[in-house]
Amino acid sequence: MSNYNWCHGPNCHTTETQSRVRGSGDNKVLRTIKIKENANYRGYGRYSMFNYFCGQNCLMDFIRLHLQAIVAIAPRSKALETPVKVEKVKEERYRYRYDSVNGQERVPYTSTRTKIIS
Repeated sequence: MSNYNWCHGPNCHTTETQSRVRGSGDNKVLRTIKIKENANYRGYGRYSMFNYFCGQNCLMDFIRLHLQAIVAIAPRSKALETPVKVEKVKEERYRYRYDSVNGQERVPYTSTRTKIIS
């Protein structure tokens, strides 16, 4: 297996940067960036998407171009669900009321919050 991959971004070879210029004389070209596997600075490791894309722009260009094919790999016809327990929690909180005579005043109230218990 190769230690390098070429960036899979469909427009990577059109981005005008000094690192992409290759060739001599009048035979200059812009070339796709070569990426060393497992050496990405983001620390994602062996299965990182950044072993195949030089940056987030190239990744998003690839996704935009191939989105329908990507979704067709594992289509989803119904929603996924995770069972949870829900608990109503009453909390003592405070509001601040302002009037021109007394100024700012802290007023207590009770609120109800829905808490998900996993």
